[in-house]
Amino acid sequence: MTNFDFPPFSLTRLLGTCFGSGEGDGDRICILIDLPNPESGMKDLAFLEGNSLSIQKYAYEKFHKELENSTMQELNYCGNGFFGYRETGGSNLDLEDDVWDAAGTHLSLNRDIYPNYDLILAITTYSATAPLTAQAKIHGFRGATLHGLNEIILESGLAVDYLQVSEDTEKLRSAMTRADRFELDFTYLDELFTLTIECEGQEAQKSHGLCPRGKPDVANLPAGEVYFVPRSAAGTFPFQYEDGTIGRLTVKDGSIREAAFLSGDNALVEAHNHTLKEDPATGILGELGFGTQCLPFSGRDIQDEKILGTCHVATGRSDHLGGNIIPGMFKKKQNASHDDVLYAPHKTPDIGMPEVRMRRNGDCEITLQDYQPAAFLLNALQNE
Repeated sequence: MTNFDFPPFSLTRLLGTCFGSGEGDGDRICILIDLPNPESGMKDLAFLEGNSLSIQKYAYEKFHKELENSTMQELNYCGNGFFGYRETGGSNLDLEDDVWDAAGTHLSLNRDIYPNYDLILAITTYSATAPLTAQAKIHGFRGATLHGLNEIILESGLAVDYLQVSEDTEKLRSAMTRADRFELDFTYLDELFTLTIECEGQEAQKSHGLCPRGKPDVANLPAGEVYFVPRSAAGTFPFQYEDGTIGRLTVKDGSIREAAFLSGDNALVEAHNHTLKEDPATGILGELGFGTQCLPFSGRDIQDEKILGTCHVATGRSDHLGGNIIPGMFKKKQNASHDDVLYAPHKTPDIGMPEVRMRRNGDCEITLQDYQPAAFLLNALQNE
């Protein structure tokens, strides 16, 4: 068992490392949260009442108030806006333009927020990485998405040294870049599954937390991931639905074509098949990612997919990763999401992952074994 030892969370250290200091009056910072009913929830900060909306309360207490107290002056930023928009109901779905400030004033994201803030932090229930990345390219801001924030993440994934995270992530990126393909073996009960993801020699990308001045971008925090945008894929893999139901997914030409029931609630599998038939873009594989950090499991995918030894595939849009799967390819707006499918001991305890292999230039390297980094990755981390 790994013994974790992290320094206390410091917002000044986190923002200073990931984004650098501001330039005084010229740099404005704001925080976005999502709410079921932002019209009433934002007015006089009514959302702070009651026992729900813990993520949004962390956004206010640990970020907005801390910025007010000292961090703004220490980092030389100004502005410190706090705004709420209507939750999308899905991961990486496009945001409505409507947004409200702490007084309950109705504003516009495109008119009042994106063009007027230099650093935007989205601390939300549902990921806003894809839509904010698209807007950053238009308006030139930088930012970060911290969806699913909880106490474990504050005390670990946001307390680490992101200069070190960036260095380690680059070592693993360099070790895996230009892979021809990856072969992912899974087991469930007595069945063996193999999913082959074609990368076609592409340069591996990284999520490493650093978002320097001069390059509009949106980081994912916690960070620490090497990822690829699949060129194609084929095979089968087990899929765990939210209630624990397990299905076998068949992949052909880069897309999930069919789900077969293995255990649990067959109605969920049939509903999945209906969605695949009605809106085939929902089955496109849009990402293959590998974690690069040594962190405790938090119960939130935003951190747990960054843990060394885990891997994830994702379905749906990939435009924010440099792919060509865009919202317009989906028949229903609500289906144009990017959904990570994480394989990790705590998340998929009944699904084994005996081996992940990388094929490159005729060579074969084992990268993961039984949810642990293999010698190939460990050796890469040790290289100076």
